[in-house]
Amino acid sequence: MEYFAGVDTGSLSTEVVIVDQDLNILAYSIQQTGSDPIAASNAAMDDALFKAGISREQIKKIIATGYGRISVPFADKKITEISCHAMGAYHLFPDTGTVIDIGGQDSKVIQVGPEGKVLDFAMNDKCAAGTGRFLEVMASTFGLSLDQMGDLSLQAKEQIPISSMCTVFAESEVVSLIAQNKPKENIILGLHAAIVNRVWNMAQTVGIHGQVTMTGGVAKNRGVVALFEKKVSRPIHVYEEPQIIGALGAALLAARQ
Repeated sequence: MEYFAGVDTGSLSTEVVIVDQDLNILAYSIQQTGSDPIAASNAAMDDALFKAGISREQIKKIIATGYGRISVPFADKKITEISCHAMGAYHLFPDTGTVIDIGGQDSKVIQVGPEGKVLDFAMNDKCAAGTGRFLEVMASTFGLSLDQMGDLSLQAKEQIPISSMCTVFAESEVVSLIAQNKPKENIILGLHAAIVNRVWNMAQTVGIHGQVTMTGGVAKNRGVVALFEKKVSRPIHVYEEPQIIGALGAALLAARQ
């Protein structure tokens, strides 16, 4: 049996996925990247290997992807996360035509073709607006986890618009709304809507084609997913652990190559 691995090193977290020669997922690991992406990638790899019950020497090929892919010293090859998210989403949901990936550092909309090929994409990597980092800062302001943010927004009775997408200004605006005793669930819905609208505007340059799959840590936020589903007027595919799709795609590409 041959084994292959993908490493996705992002600004907030690092994921490793191990697949066998039949492209079955054997194990995965998610670790905080912190200030040392090399240590994080090694820790994630060791943890995934332990779960899979194999040694690093049994891995035939390793591909690294993500924001910090150049910091993975044991990778055999490094590939852009655009290709990896498209491949991972297509493998799990073969009817995927569009991938919306909201990660910690950036957000992407990818048009996916046959066999998981990238046909077109749009990407925001200039600032934290519309990314997981934006939501992380806002969650900290409320003293909530990201999961709690998603659940609360679904309870909102009305949406309080957030006028600024700049993380610093938006945080100041949220603090002011909290001081006015505005219901936090209504504020959170407004924050989620601001992110969705920003990514949706970006999606217009690529177009929404076929079934939509969401990847990245923000896909765990039920409130954000629900707003996107309203935009596309149909259910969106979300894997049970959407954070590993980039690493999965990297492992699949390692196996194919």
